[in-house]
Amino acid sequence: MADYPDNEPILSYAPGSVERLELQEEMDRQMCEVVEIPCIINGVEVFTGDIMPQVIPHKHGHVLANVHLAGPEEMEAACDAAVNAQMDWIAIGLEARCAIFERAADLLATTWRAKANASTMLNQSKTAFQAEIDAVCELVDFWRFNAYYAR
Repeated sequence: MADYPDNEPILSYAPGSVERLELQEEMDRQMCEVVEIPCIINGVEVFTGDIMPQVIPHKHGHVLANVHLAGPEEMEAACDAAVNAQMDWIAIGLEARCAIFERAADLLATTWRAKANASTMLNQSKTAFQAEIDAVCELVDFWRFNAYYAR
């Protein structure tokens, strides 16, 4: 059995720290773009045209993204795709499924950390500390501990 996982360390985002500089750069980058967010159905991007803007909660005039909403057809297609994928997911086995979640945890804890925290801060009006706990540390722990206990 794998070693018992450690809780993901909470970074401080102290003035002048590397993580604070990376987070500020990512927030600046995200503030300068408007992302188109499609539905993803069976790995395919679906742009429905039924769009809802995602704004910064504390700055309603700033659009961060245009979200394409799923209608009844997209919902049915997504449900069908999920049901059809069940047997493939089961067939890869427990170890491979756990490895997928552990890889996702490793990516979120490193490469994707600033992006996830900046997105959380901008889309939910959270502080760096709140985003660090809610968006990164809890999810990393969730993935790692669930893989551990699944084994």
